[in-house]
Amino acid sequence: MTKKEKTEINPDNRGFYGQYGGSYIPELLWANVEELRTRYSPIMSEKSYTDELDRLLRDYAGRPTPLYHAANLSRKTGAKIYLKREDLCHTGSHKLNNVLGQALLAVKMGKKQIIAETGAGQHGVATATVCALMNLPCTIFMGEKDTLRQKLNVTRMEMLGATVVPVSSGSKTLKDATNEAIRHWINNPDDTYYLIGSTIGPHPYPDIVTKLQSVISRETITQLREKEGRDEPDHVLACVGGGSNAAGAFFGFIGNGITRLTGAEAAGEGADSKKTAASINKGSMGIIHGSKTMLLQNKDGQVTETHSISAGLDYPGIGPLHAWLSKEGLAQYLPVSDEEAIEAAFDLTETEGIIPALESAHAVALLDKIDFKPGAVIVICLSGRGDKDMETYSNYFEGRSRGILPADNHQAT
Repeated sequence: MTKKEKTEINPDNRGFYGQYGGSYIPELLWANVEELRTRYSPIMSEKSYTDELDRLLRDYAGRPTPLYHAANLSRKTGAKIYLKREDLCHTGSHKLNNVLGQALLAVKMGKKQIIAETGAGQHGVATATVCALMNLPCTIFMGEKDTLRQKLNVTRMEMLGATVVPVSSGSKTLKDATNEAIRHWINNPDDTYYLIGSTIGPHPYPDIVTKLQSVISRETITQLREKEGRDEPDHVLACVGGGSNAAGAFFGFIGNGITRLTGAEAAGEGADSKKTAASINKGSMGIIHGSKTMLLQNKDGQVTETHSISAGLDYPGIGPLHAWLSKEGLAQYLPVSDEEAIEAAFDLTETEGIIPALESAHAVALLDKIDFKPGAVIVICLSGRGDKDMETYSNYFEGRSRGILPADNHQAT
C-alpha cells in the first residue's frame, strides 16, 4: 500500500456516513436530539471544555495508556505486536474516554441526571464512576441475562451509587437495555441526558463517541513514532460490537494507504449459525436504535436475537461508521467464534501474563485470521481487562482441564 493523505471521517450535516447513519427517532425525542445536535460541536470546541477533559483524561483516567511491545507474542507469531493498553485505563476499559467527555457535555447543557445502557457492564461502571465524581444521579439499564453473567460489574455500579435496572424483555441483553433507556428518555425529556456508550444511535451520537474515542489512535501515533520511528502500523486490530473502541483505534489511520484495519465481529457459535452477532458479515441494511446501518434481521425486518459469549459484543447491529468503512473497503470485519476468542484469551494470558476481557480476546484472535508479512507492525486495541469475565474463564478452564468441549461449557455462562 502507498501512503496518502488520511481520509477525513465526518458525517454530513444529517449525520450520514455515505448511506449509513441519520436520525430515525420518535417525534417525542426530536427536541432532545435536536438540542444535542445543535449544541455538541460548539461546546466541545470551547477551551474550558477541552482543558477540563484533557485534565480528567490525564489525572483521573490515567492517560496516555501504554503502547506495550508484546515481545513473547511477537516471537511466537513472527510479527512485531503492540498492545494498546486500554485495559489499564481507570475502570478497566476504554469506556471512560467517552463517558468523561459526554458527562462534561451534559453538565454544560444543564442536564441534571444521566441514564445509560450497558452490556458487559464496562460502560455502566464508567458512567457510574463519572456520575459519582460529578455528583449526578445515574440510572443504568442492563439486560437481565447480562446482570447474571456480569455480577461483579453490577456490584461495582451499585457501590458507586447508580441504580441498575435489569431488563427482562426480548433477549435480555444489550439491545433490550438500549430499548428501555430510550423509553425512559422519552418519558423524562427535559432534565435527562442519555449517555450512549458506543458509536450507535441517532446522529450526533456516533460522531460524538468516535471523536471522544479517537484519543486512542492519537496516542498510538505518537507512541509508535517514539518506538518504531513511524506513524503508521501495518495493521490495527480491534473488536467490534457497537464499535466504539474500534472507531477510536482506527480513526487516525483510516484511508492512509498504509494501515490495514480489521475489526472482529462476535460470531458466537459460528457466523453461519443462528447463534451469532456478526452483523456486517450476516446482516442487511435496516434501522436500529435511531440509525440506518447493518443489522441482523429476518425477512420481515424484525431484529433477530443474537448470541456471543461476550456480553459487550452481543448486539444485533453495528455503528454506521463501521458499516460505511466496510462498504468502502477502508476496513474489513471478520467473524470470531466464542471458542476462538476464549482460546486467544488463554493464549495471551499464558504468553504475556495479561488476562483480556472477552471482548478484547476477539481482537487477539484475529492474529490467526489476517495475512501479514514477517516483521509487520501490528497494533491490537486491548479494550478491557478480564476481571469481569473470571467466572466464564473459570468455568471454561475447569471444563478444559477435564476434557470437556468448549461448547459444552458455554452453557454455564
